[in-house]
This record gives sequence, C-alpha cells and structure tokens, in this order.
Amino acid sequence: MKLLTNPIVVRMIAVALASGFSFVMGLALIRRMRRSITKNVLVDSDNSSSESFPLQTVHAVIQQLKQQKHELQAQHQEERRRAKTSENISAAVLSSISCGVIFFTPNGIVRQANAAARQILGFASLAGMGTAEIFREASLGWDDSGSKVTKTLTGYLRENVPCGRLEARYFTPAGAVRLLDITLSPMQGPAGDILGSACVINNHTEIAEVRREQELRGEISAEMALALRNSLATISEYARQLADSNDPGLARQLAGDIGEEAAQLDRTIGGFLVGRKAVASG
Repeated sequence: MKLLTNPIVVRMIAVALASGFSFVMGLALIRRMRRSITKNVLVDSDNSSSESFPLQTVHAVIQQLKQQKHELQAQHQEERRRAKTSENISAAVLSSISCGVIFFTPNGIVRQANAAARQILGFASLAGMGTAEIFREASLGWDDSGSKVTKTLTGYLRENVPCGRLEARYFTPAGAVRLLDITLSPMQGPAGDILGSACVINNHTEIAEVRREQELRGEISAEMALALRNSLATISEYARQLADSNDPGLARQLAGDIGEEAAQLDRTIGGFLVGRKAVASG
C-alpha cells in the first residue's frame, strides 16, 4: 500500500497505462489503414480490369474497320478496272464499225462519236456539239425537198422515242454533198432510265449515184427502144411500098429513104453505146 502512495510509483503506473493505451490505439490504427489500403487496391484492380475490356473491344473494332476499308478500296479498284476494260472494248468495237455511230445525251448533246461518224460528217471532233451544229442545212430526202433534219431529230430526242430510217441530204463543213441514211434509238440503263440515244449514220452517196445511173439508163433504154421501134416501123413501111411499086423513080426514092432511116438508126445506136462506155469508165 505504501508503494501506491509513492508518487514515483504512481507516475510510473500512469506512464505504463498511457503507453499501453497508445500501443493499443496504434495497433487499431494500423489495422484500419491496412484494411483501407487493401480495399483501395482491390477497387483499383477491378477498375483497371473493367476499363481494359472496352479498350480491347475498341481496338478490335478499329482493326475490323481498317480491314473493311481495305476490302472496299480493293473492290472499288476492281470495279474501276472492269469499267475501264469495258469502255476500252466499247471504243474498240465502235472504231471497227464502218458506219457512223453517235451517242446523244437526253438533252441532245454528243457524248461520244466514232471515227466513221466524224469522217462521214466531216468534223474532226463531235463531242459537245448539238444537232443544230452538226446537221445545220441538212434536209430530209435526197432531192433537197424535205424539211430540216435538225427539227426532226430534236423532236425524237426530246420524246425519247426511236425513229425509222431517214434519208437526208447533208452538206459537210467543206461543202461536199452527201446523201445519208440516219436511224435513232433511245438507250436505257439497267434500272430502265433513259441514258440517251444512239444515232447510226450510213453514207449512201455512192448508192444514190448508182441508183440515179440505173434510172438514167432505164430512161435511155426506154427512149432507145422507142426510137428503134419507130425506125423499124418506118423502114418496114418503105420496104412494103417498094415491093408494091412498079415505078423506077419511086423505087429509087424509097430505097434512098430506107438508107437514110438506116443511117439514122445506126447513129442512134452508136450514140447510146458511146454513152454507156462513158458511164462505165466514169
């Protein structure tokens, strides 16, 4: 009991109790901090895991989009190559055709024309030209008696309807006269829309000249046949009169008439043969 009343002992006991309390409180604080740190670590781990998943997904989507973009580019290049090949084939086919081919847009402007069309119409280039510029003074019919070709073709192009065979008298920019055969047909796309019209032109100038020569020969042949018929009839009549006549003077006159008619007939036939030779050599 005396020890408890000793101030030094009491102080020591108080210090010991304070130290023990401080130790207990320190342990409790350390345990609390440890639990807090562990909890934060677990939360951070969960957050990093949850964030890494969408990031990986985004990377995968980006890679897939890049792959699709590459495939689309390759597909577009292949389509362009095929379109270019088809265009080259079409151009080669058009250039090998002897007749002229012109493609008009729906508004009547030339989009494409082959070499034969340029040669027939007498233009170095037809692209961008309209019907009024190309056919100018051309008229329907080979005798220059019909209406203007421009008006007719413009109407067909506006209505997008085909036109049958048109014969036209055409003048080139150099002044040459050509007789053309023209047809026009609308062109439809895969969806049924009107892409324009194809105009096919044939130069029938030589054919028309041959036709005129044949008609002229026919007329000459008819005239020749009539002249021969009349001459033969005249000679036959003179011969009959000569056979029935007993008058020497009349017989001489009839013989002379027969000779003159025969000479006229010879001149007529000779002129016809010379004309045929000239036509054949021309």
